[in-house]
Amino acid sequence: MRPAPPDVVLLAADWQPRALIRAQLIEQGFDVVATDTWPVMRRHLRAGTKPRIVLVDLKDLPDPDAVLRDLAVLMKPERVLVLGAIGTVSPADIERLGFRALPRPIVIEDVVQAAEEAVK
Repeated sequence: MRPAPPDVVLLAADWQPRALIRAQLIEQGFDVVATDTWPVMRRHLRAGTKPRIVLVDLKDLPDPDAVLRDLAVLMKPERVLVLGAIGTVSPADIERLGFRALPRPIVIEDVVQAAEEAVK
Protein backbone atom coordinates (compact mmCIF):
# COMPACT_ATOMS: atom_id res chain seq x y z
CA MET A 1 0.00 0.00 0.00
CA ARG A 2 1.27 3.45 -0.93
CA PRO A 3 1.68 6.10 1.72
CA ALA A 4 -0.69 9.06 1.47
CA PRO A 5 0.63 11.96 -0.59
CA PRO A 6 1.84 14.99 1.35
CA ASP A 7 -0.38 18.05 1.72
CA VAL A 8 2.31 20.31 0.28
CA VAL A 9 5.33 19.83 -1.93
CA LEU A 10 7.64 22.84 -1.68
CA LEU A 11 10.35 23.64 -4.22
CA ALA A 12 12.90 26.26 -3.21
CA ALA A 13 16.53 26.34 -4.34
CA ASP A 14 17.58 28.43 -1.33
CA TRP A 15 17.65 26.41 1.90
CA GLN A 16 16.73 29.27 4.23
CA PRO A 17 13.29 30.21 2.89
CA ARG A 18 12.62 26.52 2.22
CA ALA A 19 13.32 25.65 5.86
CA LEU A 20 11.35 28.58 7.27
CA ILE A 21 8.29 28.05 5.08
CA ARG A 22 8.35 24.29 5.68
CA ALA A 23 8.57 24.75 9.44
CA GLN A 24 5.63 27.17 9.53
CA LEU A 25 3.48 24.95 7.30
CA ILE A 26 4.20 21.98 9.58
CA GLU A 27 3.35 24.13 12.60
CA GLN A 28 -0.05 24.80 10.96
CA GLY A 29 -0.68 21.07 10.54
CA PHE A 30 0.40 20.46 6.95
CA ASP A 31 2.39 17.38 5.92
CA VAL A 32 5.21 18.89 3.83
CA VAL A 33 7.86 17.54 1.51
CA ALA A 34 10.50 20.14 0.65
CA THR A 35 13.12 19.91 -2.06
CA ASP A 36 15.62 22.10 -3.84
CA THR A 37 15.34 20.54 -7.32
CA TRP A 38 12.62 20.23 -9.93
CA PRO A 39 13.35 16.53 -10.71
CA VAL A 40 12.75 15.58 -7.06
CA MET A 41 9.57 17.65 -6.90
CA ARG A 42 8.30 16.11 -10.13
CA ARG A 43 8.49 12.62 -8.59
CA HIS A 44 5.83 13.75 -6.11
CA LEU A 45 3.48 14.89 -8.88
CA ARG A 46 2.65 11.53 -10.44
CA ALA A 47 -0.94 10.37 -10.70
CA GLY A 48 -2.09 9.00 -7.37
CA THR A 49 0.67 10.76 -5.42
CA LYS A 50 -0.12 14.41 -6.10
CA PRO A 51 -0.14 16.77 -3.13
CA ARG A 52 -3.00 19.09 -2.29
CA ILE A 53 -0.75 22.11 -2.98
CA VAL A 54 2.48 22.83 -4.80
CA LEU A 55 4.52 25.80 -3.64
CA VAL A 56 7.36 27.04 -5.87
CA ASP A 57 9.88 29.70 -4.92
CA LEU A 58 11.37 31.15 -8.12
CA LYS A 59 14.37 32.72 -6.38
CA ASP A 60 17.58 31.11 -7.73
CA LEU A 61 15.55 28.35 -9.39
CA PRO A 62 17.17 27.08 -12.61
CA ASP A 63 14.87 27.55 -15.64
CA PRO A 64 11.77 28.77 -13.79
CA ASP A 65 9.81 29.17 -17.05
CA ALA A 66 10.15 25.46 -17.82
CA VAL A 67 9.18 24.47 -14.27
CA LEU A 68 6.00 26.56 -14.44
CA ARG A 69 5.10 25.25 -17.91
CA ASP A 70 5.49 21.67 -16.67
CA LEU A 71 3.42 22.44 -13.58
CA ALA A 72 0.64 23.80 -15.79
CA VAL A 73 0.32 20.31 -17.26
CA LEU A 74 0.78 18.35 -14.03
CA MET A 75 -1.29 20.29 -11.48
CA LYS A 76 -4.61 22.11 -11.34
CA PRO A 77 -3.69 25.80 -11.42
CA GLU A 78 -5.65 26.67 -8.29
CA ARG A 79 -3.40 24.24 -6.38
CA VAL A 80 -0.14 26.04 -7.34
CA LEU A 81 1.33 28.94 -5.38
CA VAL A 82 4.36 30.74 -6.79
CA LEU A 83 6.69 32.99 -4.82
CA GLY A 84 7.98 35.54 -7.27
CA ALA A 85 11.55 36.73 -7.66
CA ILE A 86 12.98 39.71 -9.51
CA GLY A 87 14.43 38.79 -12.87
CA THR A 88 12.50 35.54 -13.26
CA VAL A 89 8.89 35.12 -14.38
CA SER A 90 6.64 38.16 -14.10
CA PRO A 91 3.57 38.04 -11.84
CA ALA A 92 1.39 38.59 -14.92
CA ASP A 93 2.90 35.54 -16.64
CA ILE A 94 2.44 33.47 -13.48
CA GLU A 95 -1.22 34.47 -13.25
CA ARG A 96 -1.73 33.84 -16.98
CA LEU A 97 -0.95 30.19 -16.23
CA GLY A 98 -3.72 30.29 -13.63
CA PHE A 99 -1.34 30.14 -10.66
CA ARG A 100 -1.46 32.41 -7.65
CA ALA A 101 1.55 34.73 -7.58
CA LEU A 102 2.89 35.81 -4.20
CA PRO A 103 5.27 38.73 -4.79
CA ARG A 104 8.34 39.46 -2.72
CA PRO A 105 8.98 40.67 -0.17
CA ILE A 106 7.01 37.89 1.47
CA VAL A 107 5.83 37.29 4.98
CA ILE A 108 5.75 33.61 5.82
CA GLU A 109 2.34 34.04 7.46
CA ASP A 110 1.00 35.21 4.07
CA VAL A 111 2.38 32.09 2.37
CA VAL A 112 0.75 29.85 4.98
CA GLN A 113 -2.54 31.74 4.67
CA ALA A 114 -2.46 31.33 0.87
CA ALA A 115 -1.83 27.59 1.33
CA GLU A 116 -4.77 27.31 3.72
CA GLU A 117 -7.01 29.14 1.24
CA ALA A 118 -5.89 26.89 -1.63
CA VAL A 119 -7.00 23.72 0.16
CA LYS A 120 -10.48 24.97 0.99
